[in-house]
Amino acid sequence: MLGAGWSITGTPTAPAAVAVLIKVPWDRANQKMKGSLGLLDADGQLVKVPVVDGTPVTVQHQIEFEVGRPPGLAHGSMIDAAMALNIGPLPLEPGRFEWRLDLGDQTVSTSFTVRAARP
Repeated sequence: MLGAGWSITGTPTAPAAVAVLIKVPWDRANQKMKGSLGLLDADGQLVKVPVVDGTPVTVQHQIEFEVGRPPGLAHGSMIDAAMALNIGPLPLEPGRFEWRLDLGDQTVSTSFTVRAARP
């Protein structure tokens, strides 16, 4: 994992990756699942950053995946679905931020702090 294990960073952030491991229930195999991964600010709003032409875009990624059920898998077994999203440097203001994964009726999140630049 790129950038694993930190909870405080400077700005712009270093390149990183968000890694996700989803345990899919046996009875949800062979079904398309949708969700979203977004970066939220301390007020719970999606973060917007400027792109090359200066237009602000939200830091959010839509997820759609489907896992198959391997032959012989015991009834009730969980099936792993792993994915990673590479994130380039982000020009974030100092404060608290949260990566939030919404998948169906479940939400998982982890937070980090961006510190002010040192003089």
